[in-house]
Amino acid sequence: MTVKEKIQSLKKERNAVILAHYYVPDEVQELSDYVGDSFYLSKVATKTDADVLVLCGVSFMGESAKILNPDKVVLMPDMEADCPMAHMADIEKIKELREQYEDLAVVCYINSTAELKTYSDVCVTSANALKIVRALPNQHIFFVPDENLGHYIASCVPEKHFIFNDGRCPIHAALKPETLKKAKEAHPEAEVLIHPECVPKTLEMADYIGSTSGIIEYAGKSEAKSFIVCTEDGVLYELKKKNPGKEFFLAKEDFCCPGMKRITAQKVLEVLEHMTNQVEVSDELRNRSMAPLTRMLELAK
Repeated sequence: MTVKEKIQSLKKERNAVILAHYYVPDEVQELSDYVGDSFYLSKVATKTDADVLVLCGVSFMGESAKILNPDKVVLMPDMEADCPMAHMADIEKIKELREQYEDLAVVCYINSTAELKTYSDVCVTSANALKIVRALPNQHIFFVPDENLGHYIASCVPEKHFIFNDGRCPIHAALKPETLKKAKEAHPEAEVLIHPECVPKTLEMADYIGSTSGIIEYAGKSEAKSFIVCTEDGVLYELKKKNPGKEFFLAKEDFCCPGMKRITAQKVLEVLEHMTNQVEVSDELRNRSMAPLTRMLELAK
């Protein structure tokens, strides 16, 4: 049996589903039951009747899946797969700002640790952040941990006062305007699709700014035949699959998240075989971090 065939057999035996983020390698996306961004995977995790969730992504995704599904087994193909930005927020800063602003809402990007979520009022993803921030009654917004997504949302909601955190995705933030300018010169006919985790100066050069799922949707609807993609290279798998007649170029060659690329088909097989790498979240931590995740799902409906 091939690795894929073994995985299919074990899925039936374990009543398992495989959830994969767009940024994991093509081979993993190909064998997964559901592929999507963080928001989509959060929703799917709460709706499936599977007993076992194999979360193909980085650690905060596994934590979120377990928090939302305490009675299900959540397996991570690689427990070392992590997101540096998830740790880039200071809880003491949150406490200080809460004392300073009575009307403060701590808006926490889902790309964060479970501990950070417990100090937040609502979680968001890049796909739903704008909708949720607009829906909040609060005037003062402390957006953590990603300053770039925070600046983008603030530019769309000028009527609210934003406080920004010193944190960022090192992969997206590394895309400089001069690098994108060269890509535009090489492909002048191409539309530029950018993830809002990129720096504001780079966003100014976009034809479309949106989440990974938003980028995929836009590319499918656009009449353009070629695109410069400004996000992690794993998204090319879905873009090419859904748009065989269109061309996609990465804004830079090394647009790659090391954590996501740790996930392989072989590792998926191993955790299903041995039921290892189970995500554990204490009852106390789960109870404290559940509220902002639940509120996200409610406000984003």
